[in-house]
Amino acid sequence: MRPRVFWSVLILFVAVGGALGTWQAVQYIYNQPGPATSNTNVVIPKGAGVHQVARILSDAGTINNRRGFRALAWLHGADRELKAGEYVIPTHASIRSIVTVLKSGMTVVRFVTVPEGLTSRNVVAILDKAYGLVGAVKSIPPDGTLLPETYRYSYGDTRAEMIKRMSLAMDDEIDKLWPGRDPDLPFHSPDEAVILASMVEKETAVPSERSRIAAVFLNRLKKGMRLQSDPTVLYAIEQSGPLGRALTRDDLDIDSPYNTYRVYGLPPGPIANPGKDALFAVLHPAKTQELYFVADGTGGHTFAKTLKEHNANVRKWRRLRKRR
Repeated sequence: MRPRVFWSVLILFVAVGGALGTWQAVQYIYNQPGPATSNTNVVIPKGAGVHQVARILSDAGTINNRRGFRALAWLHGADRELKAGEYVIPTHASIRSIVTVLKSGMTVVRFVTVPEGLTSRNVVAILDKAYGLVGAVKSIPPDGTLLPETYRYSYGDTRAEMIKRMSLAMDDEIDKLWPGRDPDLPFHSPDEAVILASMVEKETAVPSERSRIAAVFLNRLKKGMRLQSDPTVLYAIEQSGPLGRALTRDDLDIDSPYNTYRVYGLPPGPIANPGKDALFAVLHPAKTQELYFVADGTGGHTFAKTLKEHNANVRKWRRLRKRR
């Protein structure tokens, strides 16, 4: 072999060997297990560039080679495809797998639960504490306009968006239930149904009682009787702040359109945000002639058709409460 050919072949082999070695080194950097010792949540802000993302990942302890991350992101065009949001970086995830996660857009799904029977002010307080939601709710929505439910959201969603979703969900639920209501109900609009459902929601925490309590209120409305619901009185009093004690007889004399011990018919608005079951209960009440109920000491209620029966049940409840 001529010397010139020999040296050309030798240089070629060295170059190929060097390139192969470099490729193997790069692959090792990209694919080696990362430093994270557990699943780690990271938040990528909107508009973050690859340098900022690399710093966030490094600060979170999920990569130990910022330059390697940036190089792989650029090599695969991921610097233009990294999506904002909250992500879970798996334990010991490699740079390559982290880039794949951030390109996928599969952000963490979070949940916030709104229990039945809360006022809208209570609901906003829950949203204020929900991690990852941003922005403030500028005005408290009217009570009865938000549907209690468990809602999904992602980091960076706004509280105003959540309120809008809850309001639309309530509208959708009422639109679904109202056309199938029982005939001869003593109210004529979905708004009145929501008012009564809010009262049912506040009167009992026992699911099986909802339709029965709804029936009592509806029977009283049909007979022109006052509804005499303690939660409506409490709602009137607590417009200026929490009562912090049990209702007394004097409280039942408060001058308010929400005091159903003094006024006839429904109060002027809902006293809480009722759930789906309470809404269904007032549109499909139990078939009963009962007109009264009182606590039974177990979390439920004792029902009666006549005032005489009811007074006996009240005396029984008072004796039980006194023993306690």
